[in-house]
Amino acid sequence: MTWMKHIVITGATRGLGRALAVEFASAGWTVSACGTDASALDTLRGIIGAHHGLMTCDVTCPQSVREFARAACDRHGAPDLLLNNAAIIHKKDPLWKLSPEEFSRVIDVNLKGVHYVIHSFAPAMISRGRGVIVNFSSGWGRSVSPEVAAYCATKWGIEGLTAALAMELPRDMAAVAFNPGIIDTRMLRSCFGPDASNFPTPDEWAVRAAPFLRSLGAGHNGMSLTVPEAGD
Repeated sequence: MTWMKHIVITGATRGLGRALAVEFASAGWTVSACGTDASALDTLRGIIGAHHGLMTCDVTCPQSVREFARAACDRHGAPDLLLNNAAIIHKKDPLWKLSPEEFSRVIDVNLKGVHYVIHSFAPAMISRGRGVIVNFSSGWGRSVSPEVAAYCATKWGIEGLTAALAMELPRDMAAVAFNPGIIDTRMLRSCFGPDASNFPTPDEWAVRAAPFLRSLGAGHNGMSLTVPEAGD
């Protein structure tokens, strides 16, 4: 009997998460994916099929994440690949002009949300004894730019969180910090404006990124990786 692999993707209603959901479903994987936009999830369900597990979930709410994890694992088992993709960015501003509420929102989604997802899914993966956790980082998780300090803080935090998690996981599992590169997403447009169109779309990017992500295994544990450029 063929073993169908299971992927979990957060932030799947647009951008990279949505493109990866389509690409992995096309490759024969079972997809469990979440987001906060129910209408967008319905549209995605129409594209990839109703047998995949799509569910509204707010990664800033521990109870919402627990319910998503329970439904995904009960239906399809522990994930072989867990992609912590959900993230937001704040408006460009010097740090001292960024409101406490906006700073907290970025921390809640980009950093605390990743912990909630790991907290809810990792026990099942550990119990089974295999699986790869991919926490989406950024070029701004390994460098900095002005007026995106809070976002940089969360992505630098992802790098450290992932490196420590990698030391805690049992053998035959892996945690990887993943820089997807520069893609023409709504998030990038908020920073780059029209220049964002000079970069690949999420769908174009996913054609390269999905095989790379599928190749990850225990030997990549603790690594900070970047999706290869076209032609690499």
